[in-house]
Amino acid sequence: MDTGVAAAAAVHALVERRETLAVAESLTGGLLAATVVEIPGVSSVFRGGMVVYATDLKHSLAGVPEDLLSERGPVDPDVAKSLAEGVRSRCGADWGLATTGVAGPEPQDGKPVGMVFVAVAGPARTIVQELKLAGSREDIRHETMVAALALLVDELRGSGVG
Repeated sequence: MDTGVAAAAAVHALVERRETLAVAESLTGGLLAATVVEIPGVSSVFRGGMVVYATDLKHSLAGVPEDLLSERGPVDPDVAKSLAEGVRSRCGADWGLATTGVAGPEPQDGKPVGMVFVAVAGPARTIVQELKLAGSREDIRHETMVAALALLVDELRGSGVG
């Protein structure tokens, strides 16, 4: 799924459901939010987002538990889950979407380049997906955006309750 197609599908599904979205981004550094706001009509569904690139901001802004970050580091499925749930709660949105991972060019905290986690938190559940991506830093960031949006679209289309 192409980025624009994925973003449009997500926004249109949110509009149809009359629900809102907020995003918490690490490795994508605001690209996810920027891609979503390119879609006409997004103002009725997009609450906002946070770029929590620094590990301490994942705790102070998004509410990721400090002990989780200190024990496992920022590139972890439970961190992704906590980011999605935290941004959903803190921004008062129906859905929270999060990205965390290693875009490169070097491994981080023993995690290889291309290890990424995306998560979506909705009214009924939170889903985390692990990605093993290859390519340049730009490629990894782009593929992370597409995967996050596709996961959101799947959840939005999957059930009437989230």
